[in-house]
Amino acid sequence: MSTLRVNTVTDSAGSGNPDVGIDTSGIAKAWVHFSGTGTVEVFAAFNVSAITDNSTGDFTVNFTTAFPDTLYASLFSVGGSATIFKSRNKTGGSSASAINIETENDSDAKADAPNVYVAVFR
Repeated sequence: MSTLRVNTVTDSAGSGNPDVGIDTSGIAKAWVHFSGTGTVEVFAAFNVSAITDNSTGDFTVNFTTAFPDTLYASLFSVGGSATIFKSRNKTGGSSASAINIETENDSDAKADAPNVYVAVFR
């Protein structure tokens, strides 16, 4: 058996990923784990260029490579403290190049969460 190890697969011109027949429909096309308290800190990410801290509990996740449209599915999760947090997609806040989310505490007030997780599928 042989093993193929590569860092990048690209087309012959070096301008993008080739169609190699791999079904990527179930793979997250963008994801991030960040802290929303104080100065935003990104712990790990894929296809996310920056997190914009709009105000308390209001963040914009900016994609490195924009999607072709807004017909993507997004999942959010928050946690990391004794406070119970909730997250949701901010109404009217999504575009092909970014998604806007809000985090709230258990009293339904916007609040910064210490750990915010976002995954986007398309």
